Amino acid sequence: MPNPKHRHSKSRRDKRRTHQKLHVPSFSLCPHCHERMLPHRTCLSCGYYKRAAIIAIDRG
Repeated sequence: MPNPKHRHSKSRRDKRRTHQKLHVPSFSLCPHCHERMLPHRTCLSCGYYKRAAIIAIDRG
């Protein structure tokens, strides 16, 4: 198994790691209750997805 003969610089190492970062998730508004929600997911405050009730939410 070959091993590297020379050390890679910090710049070269960091260029490889530029894609390994956290990103801020995007939010959209729920068309039913107008709360912030992740796109393409069921709204956790009202339980609707694409104008249909998916989850029964108890508001008691």
